[in-house]
Amino acid sequence: MDNKKNNKENFWSMLSLAWELGYLIALPLIFFALIGRFLDKYFHTSPWLFLCGISMAIIISVYIVYKKIIKIIK
Repeated sequence: MDNKKNNKENFWSMLSLAWELGYLIALPLIFFALIGRFLDKYFHTSPWLFLCGISMAIIISVYIVYKKIIKIIK
């Protein structure tokens, strides 16, 4: 009985972590992509600022996920 309960708790814990990591990746990507798109339209520099925004979002997401995983490991 305890093993079944423990498996269920682990499942929800893993699902919660996956959900959180998904948000940590998606939110910066959407935010910086939209800002880059807006600035491209404003300055007529398409697609350079959009690509810079995507690149910045990837760097920030990798850093945030790295810090989260290090925190979980410790």
